[in-house]
Amino acid sequence: MAIRRSWQGILGLAISAVFLVWALSGLSLGHVWQELRQARYWYLAPAVLVYFGAVWARTWRWQWLLRPLARIRASQLFPVVVIGYMGNNVYPIRAGELIRAYVLRRNAGVSIAASLATIVVERVFDGLVMLLFVFVALPFAVLPGWLHYTILAATALFGAALLGLMVAALRPSVIQFLYALVRPAIPSRLRPRVERLLELFIEGLGSLCSPRDVAMLFLTSVVIWLTETTKYWILMHGFPFRVSFFVLMLMTAIVNLATTIPSAPGYAGTFDAPGIKTLVTFGVAESTAAGYTLVLHAALWLPITLLGFYYMWRESVSWVDFRTATVQKGATGTG
Repeated sequence: MAIRRSWQGILGLAISAVFLVWALSGLSLGHVWQELRQARYWYLAPAVLVYFGAVWARTWRWQWLLRPLARIRASQLFPVVVIGYMGNNVYPIRAGELIRAYVLRRNAGVSIAASLATIVVERVFDGLVMLLFVFVALPFAVLPGWLHYTILAATALFGAALLGLMVAALRPSVIQFLYALVRPAIPSRLRPRVERLLELFIEGLGSLCSPRDVAMLFLTSVVIWLTETTKYWILMHGFPFRVSFFVLMLMTAIVNLATTIPSAPGYAGTFDAPGIKTLVTFGVAESTAAGYTLVLHAALWLPITLLGFYYMWRESVSWVDFRTATVQKGATGTG
């Protein structure tokens, strides 16, 4: 596929390779295999069930974000969300987000640019909640030195992103002024398209104009990530180690901040290395940490990917649609 041959795909593979080398450094694969053989896998069922509760909460949050654009039932959105997460798992560079917007346009007529704006808002709020988890865990878990600069950089990044989105939503005239500064550099034939995309994107930020909506988005995001951390906690009982819920909140935050980095499909390496190193920092044996993190990663990846394939078939979404969404990014201006 074209996306796999692109420089973004190559970059993602290279970054994943670096993280995988980091994850495997110092590991005894024989000991990891022993941990995997001895794990109690019956904890997977309740853990996966809790995870899908978080996916449903994500669907409800997206429905709330889309209200200024269209009234869509959560039951209609859930398959679209699952297909998007499946896309993230099988395509590099989080292409599932664009696939989700593409399928929503096809099913509900919502502009890709506007729905992408709502997805960007989701990701910013997710990042802010991850940072909140880090700060909440600080009194209970001393951070390793390698995390300090990463957290400072992430705080600045997500804070700036939220500020930029709020300005775009509340003061679109500022965005129009900034666009006017760069407009002469844009080829004249592209200007109408760029201006339409900008207009649609700002329209998609409508939920940020209401303090009530912003509070609801933040609280829902907290619930989503506490629910996902509960999955980590349940699955931990299948392995011979115990850490506090606060440490698992920290692990949840670190691995999900790391997966914002471009990587190979399914966040190979970018999920595993930070997860293993975080647990080791808090006294978990490296082979145990590796076994647990690998099973956790598989439990996060496989069920929603399989369900995504099912919904892809049920919704008559073809691989041609996926290629269109991931390769023809210019389609974001239509609909």
